[in-house]
Amino acid sequence: MSTINENEIACCVRKSVNKYLHDLDGEKPCPLYNMVIHSVEKPLIELAIKHTNGNQTQAAELLGINRNTLRNKIKQYKIK
Repeated sequence: MSTINENEIACCVRKSVNKYLHDLDGEKPCPLYNMVIHSVEKPLIELAIKHTNGNQTQAAELLGINRNTLRNKIKQYKIK
């Protein structure tokens, strides 16, 4: 079984946020926390659903969240 190294994910986030902040060139940034969470959460949910062939119960278990929470996130992000 292959696992993703958490340090790789953290490195990608650091690099992306650092570039975002650098590219602002003096402009005021949007709230970073919400921007990062929303940027990561939707593709994470999409991948979990794809990995479980659309089985929401298994996807929720894979993500470590409640199935109702997953359903709310699917609706929030308009995931099909």
